[in-house]
Amino acid sequence: MTTMTNYTATTNACKLCKPLGASLAFRGIEDCVPFLHGSQGCATYMRRYIISHFNEPIDIASSSLGEKNAIYGGGANLKLGLQNVTTKYTPKLIGVATTCLTETIGDDVPMLLHEYHKEFGSEDSPLVVSVSTPSYAGTHMEGFTAAITAVVDQLSTKTEPNGTFNIFSGFISTADIRYLKEVCNDFQIKATLIPDYSDTLDGPALNDYPLIPKGGTPLEAIKAMGGAEASVELGWTFPENTGGNVLKKKFGTELYQLGHPMGIRASDAFFELLAELTGREIPDKYTAARGRLIDSMVDGHKYIFGKRAVVYGEEDLVIGITGFLAEIGIHPILCASGGKSGRFEEKVKEVLEGLNCELPLVKEDVDFYDIEAMAKELGTDIVIGHSKGYAFARRENLPMVRVGFPIHDRIGGQRILHLGYQGAQNLFDQITNTIIEKKQNDSSVGYSYM
Repeated sequence: MTTMTNYTATTNACKLCKPLGASLAFRGIEDCVPFLHGSQGCATYMRRYIISHFNEPIDIASSSLGEKNAIYGGGANLKLGLQNVTTKYTPKLIGVATTCLTETIGDDVPMLLHEYHKEFGSEDSPLVVSVSTPSYAGTHMEGFTAAITAVVDQLSTKTEPNGTFNIFSGFISTADIRYLKEVCNDFQIKATLIPDYSDTLDGPALNDYPLIPKGGTPLEAIKAMGGAEASVELGWTFPENTGGNVLKKKFGTELYQLGHPMGIRASDAFFELLAELTGREIPDKYTAARGRLIDSMVDGHKYIFGKRAVVYGEEDLVIGITGFLAEIGIHPILCASGGKSGRFEEKVKEVLEGLNCELPLVKEDVDFYDIEAMAKELGTDIVIGHSKGYAFARRENLPMVRVGFPIHDRIGGQRILHLGYQGAQNLFDQITNTIIEKKQNDSSVGYSYM
């Protein structure tokens, strides 16, 4: 059995920081500027990571704290920063996320914001939402979820039933968001999808640079989420407090939680839920896509059956990919994540239930030093995850399929479709062809026909 080295240092984390996730979530809200209450370096680092994946500019404001503020507090910088952002960007919403520094020195951000509104607030002032996101208390996924929960909690109001549905997508690609919009349109669902960065982080080429790109979940729709018929949250490792739970507690909005629709079984569950909620048949285009996927799985089964895969990344993504791999005959031998929800292993077992697949080694709160050591010992045929795993895949001469975030050594990482039958089709083709290419390249004759 694989054991873990007893050390306390992190050499190469399999996660990113909590306020980075919050910044991504805020970017998916209409006319919102993400604002980090902390040092300038935090905002610079996060902008670099986000830009390298999405290939889009993103502004993240900062209160730019220094040594003096670490002693006397950052309230003055926060207020000045909010004034500057309001003047320069004229946003409708500013999303304030804390960093390690401000949490460590103990800045009371809600109190500071209350003071700010009393001192500088007016009818034209933007709304301000705050969320606590110290990196030492979680990963970018926790920051992402916490920011969306804060937006819903602080902006939603009691409203009359409006016939809409709330869809909390979780952290997915811009292509996945567009896919969910298409599905809702085909089911004739009036949906509030949150967050929606499909345009704000993957927009068209423009002649002039907009300070705040168009798009995002409309603020008025967020305020009215309590009047929806139901909320649907997509993911596997939900924390106790989510946007859907907030709406259920405050307004009694019915809540459904189910896994991201990756692969056949999870996609079936998603489409069946939509059919149940709307009373409509699943559109023919999706049943046809399901049939093509199954046909391709039969065609390609002989090339991938029994291959052994290491999967890593955000817990929800790894769980979804793991279930899909088992469906197509690949054995996930290691499921690894830097997250530590405490539900990772349980949900991996859940998605593998009833499939002819042995349970993989499941490790949470690990870094790539651990992942590489375990991959060597277990015997791996393919690596599936984001770009941070490329170094060890290269050292071990393992083929790699890039999914999730961040992908910063290829173009189009933000446009990878993971969801639904079409997403599964794309992943199946890529995984199968990657395995075929590896065998072909290793062949002494370099054959050109399968």
